[in-house]
Amino acid sequence: MKETGNISIHTENIFPIIKKFLYSDHEIFLRELVSNAVDASQKIKRLSSIGEFNGELGELKVKVSFDKDKKTITISDNGIGMTAEEIKKYINQIAFSGATEFVEKYKDQGDDKGIIGHFGLGFYSAFMVAKEVEIISKSYQEGSEAATWKCDGSTEYTIGPAKKKNRGTDIILHIAEDSEEFLEEFKLKSILEKYGKFLPIEIEFGDKVINNPNPIWTKSPSDLTDEDYLKFYEELYPFQEKPLFWIHLNVDYPFNLTGILYFPKVKNEMQLQREKISLYSRQVFITDEVKDIVPEFLMLLHGVIDSPDIPLNVSRSFLQADSNVKKINSYITKKVADKLAELFKSDRPAFEEKFANIGLFIKYGMISDEKFLEKAKDFCLVQDTNNKYFTLDEYSEEVQAAQTDKDGNKIYLYTTDVEQQDAFIQSAQNKGYSVIKLDTLIDSHFINTMESKLEKTQWKRVDADAVDKLIDTGITLEAILSDAQKESVKKVFEETLNDKQKVVAVEAMSPDELPAIVTQNEFMRRMSDMSKTGGGGMGMFGAMPNTYNITINANHPLINKLADLKDESEQKALAKQISDLALLSQNLLTGADLTAFIKRTVSGF
Repeated sequence: MKETGNISIHTENIFPIIKKFLYSDHEIFLRELVSNAVDASQKIKRLSSIGEFNGELGELKVKVSFDKDKKTITISDNGIGMTAEEIKKYINQIAFSGATEFVEKYKDQGDDKGIIGHFGLGFYSAFMVAKEVEIISKSYQEGSEAATWKCDGSTEYTIGPAKKKNRGTDIILHIAEDSEEFLEEFKLKSILEKYGKFLPIEIEFGDKVINNPNPIWTKSPSDLTDEDYLKFYEELYPFQEKPLFWIHLNVDYPFNLTGILYFPKVKNEMQLQREKISLYSRQVFITDEVKDIVPEFLMLLHGVIDSPDIPLNVSRSFLQADSNVKKINSYITKKVADKLAELFKSDRPAFEEKFANIGLFIKYGMISDEKFLEKAKDFCLVQDTNNKYFTLDEYSEEVQAAQTDKDGNKIYLYTTDVEQQDAFIQSAQNKGYSVIKLDTLIDSHFINTMESKLEKTQWKRVDADAVDKLIDTGITLEAILSDAQKESVKKVFEETLNDKQKVVAVEAMSPDELPAIVTQNEFMRRMSDMSKTGGGGMGMFGAMPNTYNITINANHPLINKLADLKDESEQKALAKQISDLALLSQNLLTGADLTAFIKRTVSGF
């Protein structure tokens, strides 16, 4: 016998309010209903395992179908099912009391990111797309009768007997006009694949199972091979290069967390591919915006994290405030640091081979996370221009004798471009100095961090000054030129260059050095580099014009020759050739000046 009832709540029509607040995520209706069907399937499986259900389980499966003509979507399971009394209890009372609480909390707010799951609204998300919802269910309990429940989105419902032979529940949605986009096969399939790709019960759509119910993160690492991890990576990211290595997360105290994080190949171009880590709760997809769960520097990783301690529908403020989320963040940082330390200690040559790809993660982590920095100092590597790797401690020992200045500071010389800065590198090596390669986009930030952490250590780019000035040992060279000649030479070069952004100085250098070198102040250049990669507060440096220092070698034979010339035009011609060569070596000679230089040089043959 059919029964008509009225749900006792304070709000006359709750469904438009639900729809209003959840509209931006309206596709999640399918996730909620399929998740409920999966829960019902798992419950009957559990009852069978403890002997409270002795019937045939059959093949547990959730089926999703649609009828475009009838404008319906149906979600069916053969799970635990419900009696008429249970429908009244779970649908009319418990869920609606949660819905009332939801409305009271959010009716005066413009926030559409409420925590749906916390209010028992999973089932009622159906009304985001449906004008009428029908439930047909038959309980697993012996002798129970099937029941049906209908509601058109008002507070009225009808409930009565139904014709259903098999155990389980069918949810039938009669789709509203403004949601008929969901009556498309591609649309439904894409939503199911997004949210249900790894649900623990088979999901059938269009006569095909569209999910993997047993993803490898649910298994023990001891039961898995490297091939299993690589195959799963390919399942997650088709057509991507193989990952370098991976970390299997598995913890059950003080929070529950499983998952697999992969280190992809990331080179100098800093491929910040966000949204490559997916967050799940009991194998149900939640989001791929995980920056509050995963440390910022590990957002470059790929993979899956699954934690039942994070509810299905979460707001940003929840993630930021939740204590479990903070613990998970710290745990992941520790696991990654421990894995890297283990790889370094167990097979250093293999670690060095991978460092070109993983160095970006490590340096980024050291810049942004103090705890990670403390651990990473032991396995962060620097590579010199002879391609030899050193830990930071090893490099400190390597340069201590030759590269300590008169004030007791160790000077680390580095290059950002081995080819372009070759002349400066050679000058440093001729002095017995070591030069390391720092050529990634974040290295200017990394250098600043290291200078603040390593006592009495300075990092200087190899082309920031003449080599004798980069490491000031207190020994000064005598200039062959007199002070008057130095002043005269300086004036000739200033008039020849005629550029206020190029500051000329005449210095005593080794006769073996070039007649003129172009350098840029270490501080200004580093600030400019940082501004290009988002260094906080460094924008002003990025907007400032580049200023270069032109250092004239007072002890070079060509400069001595120039000083001795009596004809001013001959002096300027030689100064022009010398300065153009110096600018050319730094790719600073362009346009008409470069063309004139080429013509002038060719005509000399």
